[in-house]
Amino acid sequence: MNKTLDEKLARLQADSSCQDFILCDAKDPDLGAGLAAAGLDHTRGSASNMFRSMDQLRDNIRAVTCQGLVDIMLMSPSTSELLTMEERIFDNSPVTAAARANDTTDVWCGFSGSYGDKPALPFATTTIDHLMCGCYPGAASDRTRGVNVALFSITFNNCPHIDRAMLESYKAFRLEAEAKGLRHILEVFAPNAPVEAVADVPRFVNDCIVRSLAGVTKTARPILLKIPHFGRSAMEALVHFDSSIPIGILGGSAGTTFDAFHMLQEAKKSGARAAFYGRKINHAEDQLTFVRYLRGIADEQIDPLEAVRAYHADLKQAGIQVFRNLDEDLQRTQA
Repeated sequence: MNKTLDEKLARLQADSSCQDFILCDAKDPDLGAGLAAAGLDHTRGSASNMFRSMDQLRDNIRAVTCQGLVDIMLMSPSTSELLTMEERIFDNSPVTAAARANDTTDVWCGFSGSYGDKPALPFATTTIDHLMCGCYPGAASDRTRGVNVALFSITFNNCPHIDRAMLESYKAFRLEAEAKGLRHILEVFAPNAPVEAVADVPRFVNDCIVRSLAGVTKTARPILLKIPHFGRSAMEALVHFDSSIPIGILGGSAGTTFDAFHMLQEAKKSGARAAFYGRKINHAEDQLTFVRYLRGIADEQIDPLEAVRAYHADLKQAGIQVFRNLDEDLQRTQA
């Protein structure tokens, strides 16, 4: 089946002003949040440790994939093995399966550890062979079993030794990915613990992206960028400098429904052509309904305020308990 990701990337490459927008459901939280990965299970009570199971997270992946409104489903390697290789749920779906290729230390155990307080260090639990073939070493003939898109993340902390280690890890991944035919998305986080203070974080991240990719030729370049949404000025500056790689925003914390919808609209107006939403989707009252309105906003069929009201009306009609009343959910709480 044709993949909407490939169709949209082709149109965006042909015309960078194309209004196509790529949606990714980032269902890989088990690589960072530990037991809290799947979010609170509101059917089990209000205690702070009543979390959903991985089975529930994977059921939501199956449902969103079946719905077919997102373009990419990003998973941890273990989840991808089950759903991509064993169940083959993406074979007859317009959704592209993707897996996270590394798990730098700043995403480790954010709710129970303190790694995030120290400069990120490069690390990868998995290998490209495991992502593509399911085993190591993998045979070339088995590379169609798994994903053909992986996400690789790097974090710069304004320290030459630490940042060079990040760049070396990315180079090693990039070279192997090119050799084995694996496409990739490059995620660049904001500094999590800068060794030297960074006066202008958005400019620093943009400069690091430009410098990191200046030496990378076409066959090894990422198909998408994923970065924090620093606002219109920073996004417009990066898009204006180089429109050859579509830029996507990461969603960050859940926030209100209006936060999620408004961020997507503002990012697209600023030149972004993709959104990678994890907690914003995973923490919604009803993920399929939430994704339906995200798609409508991305395709400019509905505005955020109208979408929040319609979302609440749909939840009420379905008898689904809301987490906030409508007035609260219409508030913008995130910049």
